[in-house]
Amino acid sequence: MAIIVNLDVMMAKRKIGAGELAERIGITPANLSILKNQKAKAIRFSTLEQICRVLDCQPGDILEYAEEAEK
Repeated sequence: MAIIVNLDVMMAKRKIGAGELAERIGITPANLSILKNQKAKAIRFSTLEQICRVLDCQPGDILEYAEEAEK
């Protein structure tokens, strides 16, 4: 996938665990895990907004575009 989710990096910088973040943004720990592990196909803007609010960051701190390698 060309979109990289750097959620773990920002969570480590803010010293917040997955369970606490999931609770504070209102999603299940399982859904947060899907997002963190690059398995998500999409993210709602409302979820992204809550993540940015809780982690005090910008969407670009979490999401990154990278060219996919040719197959």
